[in-house]
Amino acid sequence: MGAAKNIWAILEAEDDASGNNNASSQIPYSSIIVNTSLPLPVMIPRIIELCKDLFKNWREIDDALFSVERVSGGITNLLLKVFVKEDTDRELSVTVRLYGPNTEYVINRERELQAIKYLSAAGFGAKLLGGFGNGMVQSFINARTLDPSDMRQPKIAAEIAKELGKFHKVEIPGSKEPQLWVDIVKFFEKASTLRFEEPDRQKLFETISFEELHKEIIELREFTGVLNAPVVFAHNDLLSGNLMLNEEEEKLYLIDFEYGSYNYRGFDIGNHFNEYAGYDCDYSFYPSKEQQYHFIKHYLQPDNPDEVGIAEVESVFIETDAYKLASHLYWAVWAIIQARMSPIEFDYLGYFFLRYNEYKKQKPVTFSLVTSYLSASV
Repeated sequence: MGAAKNIWAILEAEDDASGNNNASSQIPYSSIIVNTSLPLPVMIPRIIELCKDLFKNWREIDDALFSVERVSGGITNLLLKVFVKEDTDRELSVTVRLYGPNTEYVINRERELQAIKYLSAAGFGAKLLGGFGNGMVQSFINARTLDPSDMRQPKIAAEIAKELGKFHKVEIPGSKEPQLWVDIVKFFEKASTLRFEEPDRQKLFETISFEELHKEIIELREFTGVLNAPVVFAHNDLLSGNLMLNEEEEKLYLIDFEYGSYNYRGFDIGNHFNEYAGYDCDYSFYPSKEQQYHFIKHYLQPDNPDEVGIAEVESVFIETDAYKLASHLYWAVWAIIQARMSPIEFDYLGYFFLRYNEYKKQKPVTFSLVTSYLSASV
């Protein structure tokens, strides 16, 4: 609770210093914490109490005029829709996002909240309405969450590419230093010192060679460094669950900026392509070269994709192929930490091996492809 409040205090201080009267200083904060381990029916009264604490115009509304339903739950947080009937003519919905327990080990909440203000102003995601001890309240987006199969549809893929291109143009104040290797090294240092209480999980954990893993991180950092990939403010977690589509309005939304940071463009695109495989990591669904070209053309030139030169498309394709390996390492090491810290029922250690094994499988192919491209470009 104290840490969350400190983040909001930092943002308020920044706004006061800059004379910004329309950002976080105007966003209400509650010290209430919601126990995410509770069944939803037991959680509902606490959610209503939270909303009344945050929004003063709701405080006199009878609890019976509120309804709460689960929207989705990923492997790091829980989304709830709160519907309230303010009066006979006015009904309103908001989204309550509850952070997963121990997610501070892998997510920089201060960085996330700093970015949300500017991304929201640029038209991305839901509007930030309030914060509380272990989450935030945002405006409700009337759209459905995509499945991995949706991302593979050419029309939707083109829209994702267009939106990502716009997203990468947003300027977020602060350091522009890419965070990829900073975060991977941070994850590695935490992961390598863990111990598991369950003997079977500890035994499986001990099969991981952290010496080998560290060498792979160093080698890939050096290998990708020669590409001089552009640095942008990246989403870093563009899986299907963070994409929403209102089909009536044909409006696509990028949501959930927990992992957002300045990063390499190729990482954001390559990470998205890896997510075609879904949580099951079925990499037979990884996009073909033709599908990747389709995406890259719409990313580079949304209005006239067919006018993009083949050399430029090929350059981004190579960059993306190299950084898809970094995506595997990033989420593999992340999964080790989650296996120890997260109470969510998900086979995180199994996920580590799926991602790391795919990295090792793809590494020689990618290294050969990128090396040949660079040699031909000299």
